[in-house]
Amino acid sequence: MDGNRRWAKKRLMPAALGHAAGAKRVRAVVEACIRSQISHLSIFAFSTENWRRPEEEVSMLMSLFASYLQKEVDQMEENGVRLQVVGDKQKFSPELQTLISRAEVQTAHNTKITLRVAANYGGRWDMVNAAKAWQKAHPGADIESLTEDALSAHLCTADAPEMDLLIRTGGESRVSNFMLWQAAYAEMYFIDTLWPDFSIKQFNDALAWFAKRDRRFGSAAPF
Repeated sequence: MDGNRRWAKKRLMPAALGHAAGAKRVRAVVEACIRSQISHLSIFAFSTENWRRPEEEVSMLMSLFASYLQKEVDQMEENGVRLQVVGDKQKFSPELQTLISRAEVQTAHNTKITLRVAANYGGRWDMVNAAKAWQKAHPGADIESLTEDALSAHLCTADAPEMDLLIRTGGESRVSNFMLWQAAYAEMYFIDTLWPDFSIKQFNDALAWFAKRDRRFGSAAPF
């Protein structure tokens, strides 16, 4: 969800208002996914690298995250949204960790869609953490016995299907450490629109583009 700060800058607004505008887009996209019967949606809210941003902006983002959890969790439960927050949550304040846990428990029974919020998340961190978890689960095991399936079982997204489509707004054409393992065969869709302006029509356009892709997963094209 790239472009919140640039969206605010273009309007001579503080970055906080750009992030707040971006947060509002999330609900609309979740609702669009439900209408399209998309069972899993992952959004990149805060990366492991985002701690390098100015302290004031980071503090505001944490406050926005807490506010979002408090304001949206009842609506999520009502709409059948199961919330999962993936990433290294230990760096968050105890208060924010409590809000995350409560929201996950409250929505755990929902089945319409799983909304996976990546917060203090990095794809490299996820893979290293998975390797450590595998080693802990198999003490003394030879590294040669580690398989792709075994490692996948310890990723943050272990209970999710393979990623099909990765959308990045904001005009950048890179993955930026988002679910590197999971995106191995995802179709990549890049769009210049800044996230707060990303419309449901554009989201549906991305789905239509994806539907036309020839997904061979490394196999030869049929004659």
